[in-house]
Amino acid sequence: MSGFFWNVILALIWVILSGSFSPWNLFMGFMLGYAVLLLMQHRVPELSAYSRRLPRVILFVGYFLKELFKANLRVAFDVVTPKTYMQPGVIGIPLSATTNAEITMVSSMISLTPGTLSLDVSNDRQVLYIHAMFLQDEAQLRQDLKELERRILMIMR
Repeated sequence: MSGFFWNVILALIWVILSGSFSPWNLFMGFMLGYAVLLLMQHRVPELSAYSRRLPRVILFVGYFLKELFKANLRVAFDVVTPKTYMQPGVIGIPLSATTNAEITMVSSMISLTPGTLSLDVSNDRQVLYIHAMFLQDEAQLRQDLKELERRILMIMR
């Protein structure tokens, strides 16, 4: 079974034993369950991947929220100002992602970010085509998208 499943079970046991079902108490149970699983990873090797993955997920969420905020500001600024700064275009990004789940996650995260939209994946699954609203600096956009892909792959692998 996955480490996340066991962490949720331990959190629910904590909530039941404490007798208080609140978001804060559930969070505390989750953190205590994570600590227990961290201590048990030497006896159960399958848990070691989970103990490394959770901090990466937390860091990714922070990174993605920061990028989401920046993209929202850029699109909002372009909408509010009388002059348009948009320079739309379509580019192809070579993929490091290989599985369907990885490609789906990368393309979904790109589409969630305002100003970018995943269009298609090449037949050989090596290139992801993206429409971008702001293509003034194509090299920087490619670098930003590859960084997003790298962080997603750190979580999924």
